Formats: sequence, C-alpha cells, structure tokens
Amino acid sequence: MSREMERLLTPYDVFYLYMVPEKFYVVPVNDFSKVLVIDRVVGTTTVQNSYTEEKLPNPQCRTVIYGILGLINLLGGSYILFITERKSIGTISGQEIYQIVQTEMLPCSAFKERNMSPQQVTMNQQYVSMITKVLSTPYFYYSYTYDLTYNMQRLYNVQPDFLQTPLHERADERFVWNKNILNQFNSSDIGGFCVPVIHGFVSINKCTLNGKSFLWTLVSRRSCKRAGTRLFTRGVDAEGNVANFVETEQIIEFEGYQSSFVQIRGSIPLYWQQYPNLKLKPPPKIIQENNNMEAVSKHFKSQEPYYGYQVILNLIDQHGDEGDIEKAYRTSIRILNSQRVQYEAFDFHKECRKMRWDRLQILIDRVAQTQDAFQTFLLLQKNKLISAQEGVFRTNCIDCLDRTNVVQSMLAKRSLCIILKKLGISEVGEIDNAFEYLFKQVWADNADIISIQYSGTGALKTDFTRTGKRTKVGMLNDLYNTLARYYKNNFQDGFRQDAIDLFLGNYKVSVLEKTNGDSPLVVKRGWKFFMFPSLLVISMAMFFCNVIIPAEYTTKSLLSLLFWGSMIFITFTVTLRDGPLFVDKPRLYNKSVVDLHYQKNVV
Repeated sequence: MSREMERLLTPYDVFYLYMVPEKFYVVPVNDFSKVLVIDRVVGTTTVQNSYTEEKLPNPQCRTVIYGILGLINLLGGSYILFITERKSIGTISGQEIYQIVQTEMLPCSAFKERNMSPQQVTMNQQYVSMITKVLSTPYFYYSYTYDLTYNMQRLYNVQPDFLQTPLHERADERFVWNKNILNQFNSSDIGGFCVPVIHGFVSINKCTLNGKSFLWTLVSRRSCKRAGTRLFTRGVDAEGNVANFVETEQIIEFEGYQSSFVQIRGSIPLYWQQYPNLKLKPPPKIIQENNNMEAVSKHFKSQEPYYGYQVILNLIDQHGDEGDIEKAYRTSIRILNSQRVQYEAFDFHKECRKMRWDRLQILIDRVAQTQDAFQTFLLLQKNKLISAQEGVFRTNCIDCLDRTNVVQSMLAKRSLCIILKKLGISEVGEIDNAFEYLFKQVWADNADIISIQYSGTGALKTDFTRTGKRTKVGMLNDLYNTLARYYKNNFQDGFRQDAIDLFLGNYKVSVLEKTNGDSPLVVKRGWKFFMFPSLLVISMAMFFCNVIIPAEYTTKSLLSLLFWGSMIFITFTVTLRDGPLFVDKPRLYNKSVVDLHYQKNVV
C-alpha cells in the first residue's frame, strides 16, 4: 500500500470543529496538516493539506466532534450533521464500536435563511425537525475501523484490495443509513472525516461460563432500502426490497475463535397494504394489479448471494384477516419452485393459544435438522476457516416484530448452545442461570428497539423473551403498547414516514419550494376534518355534564342524555367511516421511488 493510500485510509476519531461566519474547519485532533474546509458563502467542501495550527481560527471558537454524518439540502440551503457525543459499547474483533448519543445540525449557508419568506422559514423548520426526529430514534452505531454493515462471514470472504477502500465507500449500502447525505459531499477525499452508520441494535457482553471468559455480541442491522413506519410501509417494492428487513448476527469470540450465526427478518415479499384508518387493526389487503410473482422472485434472488439457502418461517395466522396473505405467499413460493427456498408455515396464535407457548418448541424441533445442516461460521486465529454458514432462516409475522423476535431468540439460543459445546466452553451445551438471564434480557432489548424503530413502541410478548413464560403483567404491558401503537400509527406516523424519506433521500426538497414557497407540507383540510371531531368532543362533554350535574334525573334530563348519547354514536360512526381522512398521512413522496398505489391511496 502506498504512503498516500495509507494516509487516506487512516481513521480519525476525534476532531476540532472551528466555526466562523464564513467557514467551518474540521481538523483531526492529532493531525493539523489535513483540514476539511466548508465554505459557507460559496457552498463548497474541500480537503486541504497545507494547513498548520497557526493558520486556523482562534481556539476559542472551536468545539470537539467525533465525525461527520453528511450533508443534506433543505430550504435554508445545505446543512451539515456532526456527531457531538458518543458512547463506546465494546469491541468486535478488537475494533471499538460506538453508539451515537448526540448529533448537531448546522447550516452551511451563512446568509441564505435571511432571504426566505416567513412561510419558507416555517417549512424549513419542519424539515429540520424531521431530520432531528430520525436521528433521535434509538439507536445508531458506527466504528472507525470495523465495517458494521458486513457480518463476519462476508468480511472473511472479501478480497484484500476491498479492505484498502475507505470505509464509507465499501460499506454495504443496504445498511448505511447516512449513505444519501454522505453522497452530497463534492470532495472525494473525505474518508477520514465521515463514518457510515447503521440503525438497529448492538449489545456486546463480557461473559463467564464454567470459568471461561468470552465475548457474546448481538448485532441487528436495519435495511434502509424500504424503510418506513409500520402501517405505511409494508410488503415489497419494484426492486425486491421489503419493509422492516433486519439482519441479526450473534457473535461469539473466545481464545482466538470467532463464531457468527446470522438470521434475517422482513415483510412478506408481496405487494400488499394495511394503511391506517382509525380501526384498531386495519385488514391487510393484497394489491392484485401488481405482479406479485415477479416481486417474490426478485426478492429471493437478490438475497441468495448474501445468504445462500433460505428457509421461510411464516408465523402469521392462516385464517381470518391474515389468511389471504398466507395463502398468496404459500402459492407464490410453490410456483417459484426454487431448490434454494423452503417454506415453513406455523400459525403462532393458533398453536400457542391459551398461553401454551411451550408449543413453540414444535417449530424449533421441526427445523432443527435444517439448522444443523446450515452450520455456523467458525473461524480460528490466522484466518483458518473451520465451518461456514450455508443458509439462513427468514422469519416473519405480519409486522416482523413480536412473534418474529420470539422465534429468532429460540433459534439463536439453540445455535449458541451448539457453539459453546463445540468451543469447549460448555461440555453439555447448556448455559447457567446467570448467562441465560443475560441472554433473555438482551434479546428482549433487541425486540424493543427494533419495534420502536418500526412501530413507534416497544415490542409485544417480551415477557416471554425475558422470563421464558407468558405472564398477566406482560399481557397488561402488551395492552398498553397496543394502544400506544394505535395512537402513533394513526396520528403521528405520517410525519415520521416523511422524516425517514427525507433523511434517506427518497424525497428531495425541490427548487420550486425554494423559489415560490409551494411546499407539499402545506395541506388544506376540508370541513369534515374539523367538524366531526369537534362534534364528537362537544357531544361527549355534554353527555358527561348531563350525567354528573343533575341532582335527580327528570324526563328532560334523560331525553338530553339520550340525545347527546345518540350524537356521540352518530359522530363516532361517521368519523370511523371516514377514518383515512383523519389519519396523519405522509406528505412527501417521489414518483420515481414510490409506487403509484401509495400515491393514490395515501397522499
């Protein structure tokens, strides 16, 4: 490797940010000769190598940052995003892994906001709050030296020259959530300043079992290719990407050995929808006019280079509202007739009704032989490969959250026991109470975080993951989360979907918004939007007043109760009938990346 290439690949982990009205200077703390200069007047970014500390602004106008996330263009011009606080959570392969704790967003254009109209200022503030919303959703992770977007087996299989490419250029685009904003830089020599980040969950734990110490790590990587919220983003897109796709990797590091077991989850790869409409559980519906067989084929073919043989574990109901989706999925896989795709259906709710969660073992036993055939990735020091994982379990329920996480944790535990025995950590392949408790807590935390990222609330059924049994307290917690999901999915997720689309580049702020203030954020509401909810609130208030105030009930007061009760029923029924009108819908969309059905039914 040349000296220049080695300099370009050298990672920096702490920077000084100098801020003056005309420019930003980003300087590695230990290397003042290399400076990223952001001209706030011209709007350019350049890396300059001729600086010395004496040429930089006064140290009083500097602050410490830990990397650059990227640039994004809004109504107020370009904004740069910095990591201002981080937390080390441990190491993988000896490389430090960080969780982002705090970020800051600063305008690159020093004077542009002064030329905006009051309406444009308001719209720009909404865009800024969207970016802040995404970055405040737990959790984002990164490393200066380890590629978190690749699992261990894929890292082992890459060519040596691949590792000589800057981290932000070689990272797997499926999992790089700031890829869009990194691409906005006009300088190619930014590798030492920028970091690719993943969204998901990482837990690194130092464990001891039978007197032997090892590292046990869980990494969940969320795909950004069809990212969105629970009810607004379902199914598959034209490229074969599915909603809520997550790759979860369980890693063991022990005395030079490295083991990795990978599972995936993702929405059923058909064109289907379940848009919020004020009902507690809107029925899922297949979009018949789209080519579902092409979507299924494209999805599984795109996954094969990454994961090999794929076993589908479909946990949705086989009857009722979910039944049509299950039948269509089963039929599509049969027609696909791939020797590399296997379909296993397990009606979770039917099999485990009346809290018979022990029956989940039926599914685990059914796929045990396949799991053994898949093996796990196992590497000895000096890159000696002992075994490779030959296939993957692709688990889904309707949301790919609650039921999915329960089954994935059981498969992970089985894999863990096998590898602990193989490594000689546990002679009989069992784990003690302390480690089992840790295992359950981490998997339940993983469930909660992935659920918050997709649905807005913690996961359901985590009492089983945490304790190994279903409890009444857990059921009450599920009721609370169900009601919270209902509220957020109906009245907050339009904004959250817009925030994700803006951050990922699915929506670009247009030139027209900057010149005439014509923004999709401005929505005119019809009279129904204001009248029916107002009537409902007034009717409820009057009804309860007529219940509480009278000292005794007369014919007049009873008739008044009947009237206001009828008004509640009528206005509630009409509001529910026109439910989609009152839902918080996404307002930003891009015709090139959003299917026509989405535009017609939601926007």
